Amino acid sequence: MTQYLLSVHVSDEEMAKVPEGDMQAAYEAVDKFNQELRDTGAWVFGGGLHPASTATVVKPQDGDTVVTDGPYVETKEYLGGFWVVEAADLDAALALAKKGALACAGPVEVRPFQDEEGE
Repeated sequence: MTQYLLSVHVSDEEMAKVPEGDMQAAYEAVDKFNQELRDTGAWVFGGGLHPASTATVVKPQDGDTVVTDGPYVETKEYLGGFWVVEAADLDAALALAKKGALACAGPVEVRPFQDEEGE
């Protein structure tokens, strides 16, 4: 089995347009999807993230580090949440991503993890 990152991308602009009732329905749909992942054994880890404005960046500089407020990448869309799942292949991961996209009502990017050395 291969692990895949299913990442949910959002923007503050789009989030502001979602009525509270629709947001609550999305939370419930995601909870149901999370349980389905657990029940089928595909669940590895997942979670929602606070907005990118809450990010802190730690960068190496001259043998030390510099800590700055704000997201590393200035962009309209940002990572809003994710799942790490185990799937037999890309087609199986895409099938899970389709369910996740419907549950959270947003785009989901699918990327496989690199194999570890020796596997």
